[in-house]
Amino acid sequence: MSAQLPLNLPPPRPALGRGDFLPAAPNALALAAIDRWAEWPQGKLVLVGPEGAGKTHLAHVWAAMRGAAVVPAASLAVADLPALAAAGAVVVEDADRIGGDAAAETALFHLHNLVLEAGGRLLLTARALPRDWGLALPDLASRIASAGLARIAPPDDALLAAVLVKLFADRQLAVPAPLIPWLVARMERSFAAAQALVAALDARALAEGRPVGRAMAAAVLDNPPFARP
Repeated sequence: MSAQLPLNLPPPRPALGRGDFLPAAPNALALAAIDRWAEWPQGKLVLVGPEGAGKTHLAHVWAAMRGAAVVPAASLAVADLPALAAAGAVVVEDADRIGGDAAAETALFHLHNLVLEAGGRLLLTARALPRDWGLALPDLASRIASAGLARIAPPDDALLAAVLVKLFADRQLAVPAPLIPWLVARMERSFAAAQALVAALDARALAEGRPVGRAMAAAVLDNPPFARP
């Protein structure tokens, strides 16, 4: 079968509603912390987990619950901080990526004060613990260190399978049910690997004009970056 020319389409938007979140043992404590937002120490929480673990999903669940503003940490230096704080609740995503960026660190420091001095709530997402962010502004580092902490653990088999099902559904890809446990047993055990694998299978299915099946999955897994030593 001749290959088709893949269209340069944007990636699908994931479903980020509360009903679309996949509760499981690795994320149970983080989900409980989000639900108990009124009890956050000093009104702030840091949500930590590996890439693709569901931090953004949980953050959007909370944002919808609280009417919170959502902003990437890297954009804070040019953001309208009073307007963000006026929402009374703010999500700052990827806060661990601004360590050493003086303008972004200063902006997060001011946003933190604006939100919390008004009795609001602040949620920050990150891949690493605050001590590993490399923050150069001591006043910001001390304020983040006093926040509550919720972690999402690496996925177990059940959650990884559920994540694969959701990722295929987000891309409107129908796959045979037995393929899911087959993939779980052979792929790298991480959320990021699941995202990359589903994206690769989607691209290959489009290029070859055929559905995703075990033979296609095996071919993808046998080649970089998925081949395991």
